[in-house]
Amino acid sequence: MEIIKDKKFGGERPLFGVHDVNLDNITITDGESGIKCCKDIECHNSSFYGKYPLWHVDNSIITDCYFAPNSRSAIWYSNNMLMKDCIIDGPKFFREMNNLELDHVKITDADETFWRVKGLKIKDVELHDGTYPFMFSEDIYVNGLITNSKYVFQYCKNVEIHNAKITTKDSFWECENVTVYDSELNGEYLAWHSKNIRLIRCHIRGEQPLCYLDGIKLEDCTFDEECDRVFEDSSNIDATINGNITEIKNPISGKIVANNIKKITYDSFAKGKSCIIKERK
Repeated sequence: MEIIKDKKFGGERPLFGVHDVNLDNITITDGESGIKCCKDIECHNSSFYGKYPLWHVDNSIITDCYFAPNSRSAIWYSNNMLMKDCIIDGPKFFREMNNLELDHVKITDADETFWRVKGLKIKDVELHDGTYPFMFSEDIYVNGLITNSKYVFQYCKNVEIHNAKITTKDSFWECENVTVYDSELNGEYLAWHSKNIRLIRCHIRGEQPLCYLDGIKLEDCTFDEECDRVFEDSSNIDATINGNITEIKNPISGKIVANNIKKITYDSFAKGKSCIIKERK
């Protein structure tokens, strides 16, 4: 494997088409598409300041690198990538990719990040600011995520999440086959219009969660007091809540069990009253 070390590159496509290369302590200073149409790349201890630095790159390992704000839209159309111990300050990263793994990565501007990624594995990742990360992605595994970005996980399929703290609005909308373990889910309108959602030992905070769903299973979860109008127009509910529920509104079918249910509301137009609702004695 060729080694390129302690070099600076600028302009258009300075490393276009390189294969079997170890890049160590390089700097992409400006320009566009610094590393493009490449294969079998390792990149360590490097910095990226120009636009679109890693497009159409297959089979890569990236460690201890820094991506500046101007490195926007940096990694698109690339497959089989492992990124570890990196800081990303640019938006719109990771688009149209297959088999992407991140370990201990901090993204400070997560605007429109992780779009249409298939096969995404995340460990100890932070996402801050921006809107709509994870749009249209599928086959996602997460163990350790902190995010305050808006509208996370929309139109996603086949998602498994462990040990996350998600503070956002309108998360998990139009999703299918999502399981979340041991996590804190903060924000309004959680998981509307989704199918097959399972939450295990999660704490839920925010107005009107879990509505317009088909297939929702909650195991040993807790609700904050502000969680009102829960389960509106949802069907196939199987929910076991540790603690209280402020209000349940217009559930269609299934079973809900909690320590105490302060209010149950059925509007005159509610589709059905076949949902079983019980308090523990």
